Parts: sequence; C-alpha cells; structure tokens
Amino acid sequence: MSKVFAFTLALGALAAAPALAGDAKAGEDVFKKCKSCHAIIGPDGAEVVKGGKIGPNLYGVIGRQIGALPDFKYGESVVAAGADGSKWDEAALAAYVVDPTKWLKEKTGDDSAKSKMTFKLAKGGEDVAAYLASVAPAQ
Repeated sequence: MSKVFAFTLALGALAAAPALAGDAKAGEDVFKKCKSCHAIIGPDGAEVVKGGKIGPNLYGVIGRQIGALPDFKYGESVVAAGADGSKWDEAALAAYVVDPTKWLKEKTGDDSAKSKMTFKLAKGGEDVAAYLASVAPAQ
C-alpha cells in the first residue's frame, strides 16, 4: 500500500469518527439531574457524588462492559447490549442518555428492547459522559 493511500485512509477514518467535545465541568452540573438515581462511589467506598441506588454506580462507567457491573440487577436488554463484550465509551453513553430505549433497540437489533431507565436527557449528554470519564479511570 502506498504511503499516500494509507494517509488518505487515515484521514478518512478521522473524518468519520464522531467528534465528542463534551465539557466535564458543564457535565458535573448536568449530572445533578442524574444523581436522584445514580451515585458515583469509588472502589474504596468514598462517595464522589452521593446519589440514589436505583441505577448502577457510575464510577468507572467509561470503559466498563455494558450491563455487567457486579451486584447490580440490570434489565435484560442492557445485558444483551453488552453480551458481545461491548464497553461504554463517551459516544455510546452520550447517545444512550438521550433515549435509552431507542439506543438499546439500535444496539441489539431487537425492536422489543426496553430500558429500565425512563429518564431522557434532552441535552448535555456529551458533557455528562465527559464528566463521568473525568471522575474515574477507564477500566
């Protein structure tokens, strides 16, 4: 393969990649909407953000396998979304919070997929994803 062709392919891949420009500081403020159901608790038990326990702990969610946090009972559609080993990244999480059920239907290819998370975050998903990435190392 010629160097010019390889360079052209690399540029094309960069152009096709989703550009996330989430603002972690803004995401910290947006996360206030999430903490009624979610907490961020470090592996040592320290509360980064005190919150609800309806949803899974979001410490280290970026880089974690979808639907696979031990000791949390996920809905079957979220488990199915991660059954292939897929992990949360900022783009996936930002898309999920906009419409969790729609995202699960697209990810699993199952039109009957549904999410236990009924909340939809109309804006700020990229910021929340950036904030969650900033408070815990990728796993």
